[in-house]
Amino acid sequence: MNDFFIAQTFGKSSYYTDIPNHLFKEHNVKKGLRNDDGTGVRVGLTRVSDVVGYNIEDGKKVNVPGKLYYRGIEISDLVNGKESSRYGFEETSFLLLFGYLPSKKELMDFTASLRQSYPLPNEFLEKNMLRTPSHNLMNSLQQSILALYNCDEDPDNIDPYETLLKGINILAKLPSLTVYAYQSKIHCYNRESLIIHYPKPEYSIAENILYLLRKDGKFTEQEANLLDVMLMIHADHGGGNNSTFTNVVISSTGTDIYSSISASIGSLKGPKHGGANIRCMEMIKAIEKEIGFHATEDQMKRVIQKILSKDFFDRTGLVYGLGHAVYTISDPRADLLKICCEKLAKQKKREDEYDFLTKFEKVAKSCLAGNGKTLSNNVDFYSGFAYNMLKIPEEIFTPLFVCARMVGWLAHNIENKMYDGRIMRPATKYVGQTMPYKKRKER
Repeated sequence: MNDFFIAQTFGKSSYYTDIPNHLFKEHNVKKGLRNDDGTGVRVGLTRVSDVVGYNIEDGKKVNVPGKLYYRGIEISDLVNGKESSRYGFEETSFLLLFGYLPSKKELMDFTASLRQSYPLPNEFLEKNMLRTPSHNLMNSLQQSILALYNCDEDPDNIDPYETLLKGINILAKLPSLTVYAYQSKIHCYNRESLIIHYPKPEYSIAENILYLLRKDGKFTEQEANLLDVMLMIHADHGGGNNSTFTNVVISSTGTDIYSSISASIGSLKGPKHGGANIRCMEMIKAIEKEIGFHATEDQMKRVIQKILSKDFFDRTGLVYGLGHAVYTISDPRADLLKICCEKLAKQKKREDEYDFLTKFEKVAKSCLAGNGKTLSNNVDFYSGFAYNMLKIPEEIFTPLFVCARMVGWLAHNIENKMYDGRIMRPATKYVGQTMPYKKRKER
């Protein structure tokens, strides 16, 4: 490709730079599908989940402590009501897919269905992963999901029930697809030993992730419980989040579930969505290296100011892990994860790091909030630390988000098929000029 020609032509073209901001307001176009007060433009109705960060009272936005509901049940009640360290995510998945909490027998039957789908098709690992490893695990997951299309005898069947079966099959296979993508990458590009464990049917999804990932396959009950909780709190986040909305938009065309899920993974890959947890973890590491675990509040304020001035870390001016599109006062997922991290940090003798995080959270909120406004941290603020305590490589952070969010994508996909069914086709307003066509010799 002639890069110089392309760059020169792109640089002199005015068609990417001549849409002034006032035109958006003039034509009532909502940038990012956001209203002027920061609330989201409504694009659908759902009974799957609800994300609450504010109320509208007398036409005005009023901030409230954050709440997340799965089928009308608060996420905090689900997490705190866990009766054991196992199967919390499976119970949550059942709730999201079927609309109610399962009985003991229903939960066991559901987990049995998942276990039957744990194994990958014969030679799938060799043909589709080991021979074509990717530098990015999210890309690898997209490839693997699309490859599963070829293993399905009726892949284009989009009947809601058939979609449910196919989705549960994908959900059960994601732990293997995620870990094998990682193993394939480090074996090919890092020249590390290739260690492949096969999923154990007696293990939950959270347990299998840890088992598949670790060379010795060993993990503690506390570690499995933390990962189980993390899968629970990431399982869904309303129909408006970017990857779920992407899934519904794609599936509204009548395409197959494999294409829809692959598109959602591409959305979740972005650093403004699922990839934010990695950026937050990298930022915290850089700050810890700069000022140490036992830094004073003044030292923290100074480094935050350097970040805001685009003079530290990635020079974007963003303090990752703080602020959210919906939550205003608090993120209930972050609050739950904070408690879980505190417990495991004590067991792993990493209280200094945990104390640094909580102190930095407090200082950052006070620095960034203003004009009477509060600022919420978000789930990414503690998720990186949680994954790190579980000895999970940073490259797997976002793929684990996929493992959790798959069930939310599936629930919304089916709901939209049953209660909407129309192809999504929003409009844009053309604000360019019209001009006559010129023959080539006249240009």
